[in-house]
Amino acid sequence: MKDKNMKNKNILISGASIGGPALAYWLARYGFHPTVVEQAPALREGGYAIDIRGAARLVSERMGIMEAVREATTKARGMSYVNSANKVQANMTVDQLGGEGIVSEFEILRGDLSHILYAVTKDTTEYIFNDSITSLVQNEDGVRVTFRRSEPRTFDLVIGADGLHSNVRALTFGDESQFIRHLGYYVSIFTAANHMHLDHWQLVYNMPGKLAGIYSSRQNSEAKAMFYFTSPPLSYDRHNSQEQKEIVAKMFAGEGWEIPQLLKAMQDAPDFYFDSISLIQMPCWSKGRVSLVGDAGYCPSPLSGQGTNLALVGAYVLAGELKEASGDYRTAFARYEEVMREYVERNQKAAQEGGQWFVAPTRLMIWLRNLNIGMLPYLPWKGLIIKAIQQQYAITLKNYDL
Repeated sequence: MKDKNMKNKNILISGASIGGPALAYWLARYGFHPTVVEQAPALREGGYAIDIRGAARLVSERMGIMEAVREATTKARGMSYVNSANKVQANMTVDQLGGEGIVSEFEILRGDLSHILYAVTKDTTEYIFNDSITSLVQNEDGVRVTFRRSEPRTFDLVIGADGLHSNVRALTFGDESQFIRHLGYYVSIFTAANHMHLDHWQLVYNMPGKLAGIYSSRQNSEAKAMFYFTSPPLSYDRHNSQEQKEIVAKMFAGEGWEIPQLLKAMQDAPDFYFDSISLIQMPCWSKGRVSLVGDAGYCPSPLSGQGTNLALVGAYVLAGELKEASGDYRTAFARYEEVMREYVERNQKAAQEGGQWFVAPTRLMIWLRNLNIGMLPYLPWKGLIIKAIQQQYAITLKNYDL
């Protein structure tokens, strides 16, 4: 039921990937008027595979999008760790850890989920593409917003859902160097040909401190290549993809397995992605009439496997608390942080602990990791492992529709 006494209804959201449209969905449902601004000219296509886990599945069910998600899943069956001769060292199937392993039964390409969220919000949300916020000035009545292209407007509230390098965060809280914590790794992911004819499967090849992999997508018609490597913070132009490709090529030069062919494919990839693996850690996610959701406020890094889930859950909680508080942002923002903080910190901790197993630093650790994965089906305490993983994903969510 919509509250006739609702305040601060006009809300601007920066970012049209996952958290932004998800937040717009719930805000519109509760009687707010969301506007989403996105710097890209259109929704991004494809992207890398993400998993919808734990509480995020409940949020998706309450949104009514789970059927669409199921239809769009990659149908991944599992993955293999291989050596340089492509000989399997360890396997992990989707059902090996009750569907909560490295590969999930609800794995979906990021762009596909973005399109699903857009489809359920486009009739209730104003979308502004190919634009971005240039300034935010708060006063007693709202937030005066200037844009790169559009005319200035005043909104009651502004929410940053614009990722690791959030523009809203920078404009409101200051330079990201205050909040970003580099975990010692970099990642690159891009589309390539499925030249290994993978059938809903993923292959991963480890070198000390480095990892390369490939997994099929789009019903095996293409593949996603991925590269991870350890490194202290690097200096490079975040908007210069060619410079970033040269970093990846140099880091993996001379390595075996399928790496030479994947590096060749990288040069013409239409969706090349490169960034540090970092956390965003902030003492507070809100300042006045501005707040942050998802990676913008509390990025858990790809090592947690939980970035999308935190965005979906965070959007649900933020909108719900605004509804509960009848638009009183001071009360809602404080309650939002109270509900989410422990959940966020638990997943960020998991990311910090998981890097050495995923991008193992020595041949001994690679061997031990593969040995442990190979033994998983036979371990009598496998149930405890599944329970611990599920606990990482768990958060008690109020039903704000009641």
